Amino acid sequence: MTRFIEIGLEKRDVRWTARLLDDEAPRTCAAVWDALPLDGDLFHAKYARNELYTFVPPFAGSEPGLENPTVTPVPGDVCYFAFAAGQLPTGSYGYEPGEATGGHDGAIDLAVFYGRNNLLVNGDVGWVPGNVFATIDDLASLAAAGNDVWRHGFAGDRLTFRRVEAP
Repeated sequence: MTRFIEIGLEKRDVRWTARLLDDEAPRTCAAVWDALPLDGDLFHAKYARNELYTFVPPFAGSEPGLENPTVTPVPGDVCYFAFAAGQLPTGSYGYEPGEATGGHDGAIDLAVFYGRNNLLVNGDVGWVPGNVFATIDDLASLAAAGNDVWRHGFAGDRLTFRRVEAP
């Protein structure tokens, strides 16, 4: 049975339905599904290009590891990244010490890609593959919201993830 999640921007009051890719990323889908609902402060990727993301504390009992990985996500991809303690606190990315991880031992980055030509490389650690675990089909609405975040800022908004029934 196909499962779905709702992803939203709280302040902008926009939401999308994403289909979980259980066949391609079963461990990641299970970990995310079991942890829902999740939410956190919204950020716009500085280097990846067309990415909206949030950090949440690690939630999987057992880290899923790489599955269905990419370093070139396409519009509509929803990705999971696991960062160990110490990988994110660099000031070059605009984070205050502990801000990215919320004081936790590492962080999970849940990201939504809204445009083309994304490249997941971090100048400090190199390639950063993410697990593509869901997909959003409403690309026009997603691109409009992503561009609005890029042009008008993300401060005060939250990226939310929750379970929903099949559309």
